[in-house]
Amino acid sequence: MSEKIAVENVNTPGKTTNVDRAKYLAMRDAMLATLPKTTPGMTASEAKEAAKPHLPEDLFPGGATSGWWQKCVQLDLEAKGVVVREATKPLRFHLA
Repeated sequence: MSEKIAVENVNTPGKTTNVDRAKYLAMRDAMLATLPKTTPGMTASEAKEAAKPHLPEDLFPGGATSGWWQKCVQLDLEAKGVVVREATKPLRFHLA
């Protein structure tokens, strides 16, 4: 059984969900390494593609499920105040 980590969701304050710790940490590290620190930031699609080369192949073979994990980590980091969502269309994100 894999180790879990509790994550938050900016859209449902106060609620946590337990997810795979290794995959969460791998995606978090990839996003922190690739998201810009200033506006205009990146779209979710751009962030996912930028993170893929930083993901371990054993956890994300061929980038599999990286989109779901990118969204999971993005929502958690937004809830923690680490990532900022710009009021643009499409939505853009950058580090706080």
